[in-house]
Amino acid sequence: MWSKINQKIDFYLNQITMYRLVLYFLILLLLMATWLAAFGILPYSPLAIILSTAWITLVGLTVNDIFSSVFKVPANVESVYITALILALILSPMKSFNDWWFLGFAAVLAMTSKYILVLGKKHIFNPVAIAVVLTAFAVNQSASWWVGNQWMAPVVLIGGYLITKKIKREYLVGSFLLTATVVAVGLGANLSQLYLHSSLLFLAGVMLTEPLTSPPTRNLQIIFGGLVGWLFVPQVHFGSLYSTPELALIAGNIFSYIVSPKYKLVLKLKDKIEIAPNTLDFVFEKEKGFNFIPGQYMEWTLPGDKSDNRGNRRYFTLASSPTEDNIRLGVKFNNPGSSYKKIMLEMKDETVVASQLAGDFTLPNNSKEKSVFIAGGIGITPFRSMIKYLLDKNDKRDIVLIYANKNKNEAVYQEIFDEAKAKLGIKVIYFSTDSEGHFNKENLKKMVPDYQIRKFYISGTHGLVAATENLLASMSVSEGKIKTDYFPGFA
Repeated sequence: MWSKINQKIDFYLNQITMYRLVLYFLILLLLMATWLAAFGILPYSPLAIILSTAWITLVGLTVNDIFSSVFKVPANVESVYITALILALILSPMKSFNDWWFLGFAAVLAMTSKYILVLGKKHIFNPVAIAVVLTAFAVNQSASWWVGNQWMAPVVLIGGYLITKKIKREYLVGSFLLTATVVAVGLGANLSQLYLHSSLLFLAGVMLTEPLTSPPTRNLQIIFGGLVGWLFVPQVHFGSLYSTPELALIAGNIFSYIVSPKYKLVLKLKDKIEIAPNTLDFVFEKEKGFNFIPGQYMEWTLPGDKSDNRGNRRYFTLASSPTEDNIRLGVKFNNPGSSYKKIMLEMKDETVVASQLAGDFTLPNNSKEKSVFIAGGIGITPFRSMIKYLLDKNDKRDIVLIYANKNKNEAVYQEIFDEAKAKLGIKVIYFSTDSEGHFNKENLKKMVPDYQIRKFYISGTHGLVAATENLLASMSVSEGKIKTDYFPGFA
């Protein structure tokens, strides 16, 4: 039963990007808070919550438009709304005229940090956290984190779970919660107070998971979560300086910056090439000094603010190899397509912003490892990157590539895979679901007789990945021998 519920949750989550999910969740929290305030359950005026939110949002939009124009970069309106609503949920709603300038000042600092507090074109701090820290030191006013109360905790927990599941940061959040709990118990803190009357759940589900200021790979995310969890507990202090949620997150952001790639690229479209029906390769000029690991992905922001419920940002795997002179994206277009992809189709020589290089769906460190690459449709892009890299490095490995499409004329990059077959001895199998059906135990065993000693790498639609994982599990392939491709915001 839980498996079916989980599949339904995944189905609905895959209809929306992570950013839009967070935005809708924050709106829901503010509506709930307004309702609770109207009945006197929260100690704020409903009008104060509404006016505070509107004021912070207006200031944020204005400041962001100014900086976007000055720095000549696409304005992420969605990001502005998210930042503004988070501020509205952690800064106490206005009670007097003097509160107007404080809320506005915090909004200015948060938006300014996105453009000014950067190194190597990469964000250093969570904009909300740094804004709250700066206001505390500058004007001695800080966040109350009023969203952390027993009435809103159940909704915060559910929303945080959905965001964490969407972005696949379970290990990060788990490390944070476990560490904070252990430290709190060790210092004699009240767990009920920690979970029901503090910012713990909101920070974990909404702010800790922000891709821009958290590490890109699982092991680093676990360390990051543990560090923030340790510093989160109020009883932790260094001399007279006691920790706060925002200081804990800022410390984690510094760690993340040190260990993460520092890339934010403004790339010009060089060419669009049709490589299969409804499938195009987008080729961009590569900036000098940019490097990545084959199989990694980046977030791509298109110019303009007209978008549907998926927003104007997407994550795409880099189909090119680090050894190539261009950056290449393989994109499948469906009809009807999202507004994002419609803009992509109309692009000529525009520039886009690429950031957040991340992902650990990469070649195994052990070159002797026997591997099976299973791709469905445009999920072939990370394998194109890896295999092109192996070709250019003349790196021979024991790999079986199974590439599934409805029919064989939808297969792309065949020249690369055929060359790898001839030069590197990679076994390449083009699988047609129209003529051969879907994967099952019989055809998979036939394609990979020694499957029990191999590690499987799976990339494609959520449905294909989930179905293949279940199939391998039924064949007694352990979870540790299965690696799947996933990046935040996938939709």
